[in-house]
Formats: sequence, C-alpha cells, structure tokens
Amino acid sequence: MIKLLVKWLLSATALLFVAYIYSGVEVKTFTAALIAAFVIGLLNTVVRPILVVLTLPVTVITLGLFLFVINALMFWAAASLLDGFHVRDFVAALIGSLIYSLLGVVIESALESLFAKK
Repeated sequence: MIKLLVKWLLSATALLFVAYIYSGVEVKTFTAALIAAFVIGLLNTVVRPILVVLTLPVTVITLGLFLFVINALMFWAAASLLDGFHVRDFVAALIGSLIYSLLGVVIESALESLFAKK
C-alpha cells in the first residue's frame, strides 16, 4: 500500500516535471497533478488494454510503434477530462507521454530496489 502511494506521489511529481520542461503540457497545481496521475493510471489500467487488443493488427504491422499512439491517446484523454491539466495537441500529447513514460520507468525501477523483498 505504501509503495502504491509513493508511486502515485512520484508520478504526480513526474507530471509536473513534464510540464516544466515541455511547454505543450500544462499542469496548474500539485493537486491537479495528483488527480491527473490517478486518471492516467486508471485509463492505462482500464481502457489501454482494450485499445491494444482492438488495434493489434496495426500494432503488428508497425512493429509495435502504434503503442506510442495509444499512450499519447491516454495522455490526451486524461487532459480532456480534467481542468487543471492541459495538453496543447496530439503531438504535444505524444511528446509528453514519451517523457512521462520514461520517468515512469525510472520511478518503477527505483521503487523496485527500494521496496525489494528480502
């Protein structure tokens, strides 16, 4: 449970960092970042697997590159649902989701070593 809360806080911080380094993404407050991180996680858990299955032929033809488009759509959908989180356009969603995903990998790796079971 603690790991999940820490990951949520770090994901919200990563979202603020994305907004800081890239002008196409805007996050108003840390509370908005917390809500946006939650919504992105929820969309990635519920909607993304359905989209991956439905677009499997396109994903295979593009050698998996279409998964970047799906990630950008989840990022953009979260921004369209929330007030304090804004993404300028699809290209901004693609770039923002790439940066956010890279930061998510770093966060997950750090949490795995921090919360490793002995």
